[in-house]
Amino acid sequence: MIQISSFAFNPFQENTYVLHDETKECIIIDPGCYSPLEQAEFSTFIENENLKPVRLILTHCHIDHILGCKYVCERYDLISETNKIELPVFESAERAAAIFGIRLEKPPAPGKFIDENDVIKFGNSSLEILFTPGHSPGSLCFYNNEQKFVIGGDVLFHGSIGRTDLPGGNFDTLISSIKEKLFSLGDDVAVYPGHGQETTIGFEKANNPFL
Repeated sequence: MIQISSFAFNPFQENTYVLHDETKECIIIDPGCYSPLEQAEFSTFIENENLKPVRLILTHCHIDHILGCKYVCERYDLISETNKIELPVFESAERAAAIFGIRLEKPPAPGKFIDENDVIKFGNSSLEILFTPGHSPGSLCFYNNEQKFVIGGDVLFHGSIGRTDLPGGNFDTLISSIKEKLFSLGDDVAVYPGHGQETTIGFEKANNPFL
């Protein structure tokens, strides 16, 4: 059974996720640990739980979701994996960080590309990949059918949706991604977003003002 742990990191309060199962293998999704204190909190959790990080996965490459990439890559000898369409976003991260007054030590370039036809495997567990552009051109979500949850990045939030005014964003594309890819998963599916609290597909169908 997959256990999901989350951490709200960096000035953007981005949700970093660690998923592990009974084998103690874990995957890290969207590492945002920015300060030395956040890095220490993150690594202390990994060590206390006796976890073995085996993959580093990115829903997309906006700066708040990759601020901890360099640290995680070096600490755990991992390469980041993301959609190839996200490369221009990754490559512009230092400039984007400067706009927000944040210093980004650029992490190693993604070492593996993943897309909708791939499956993320770790331990005895797996996640399906959903291609959900709109917030970012190559945004991905990660879905587990057995436990009915999706790691949603910045696609769908509790009562809101991802912003679409950044380069590569498109409102109509985002709405289509949500309705075609996420809403079809079922009302009982839990959504773990890139910011803020957990929600469900059913709640957002009934209450999200953007949808």
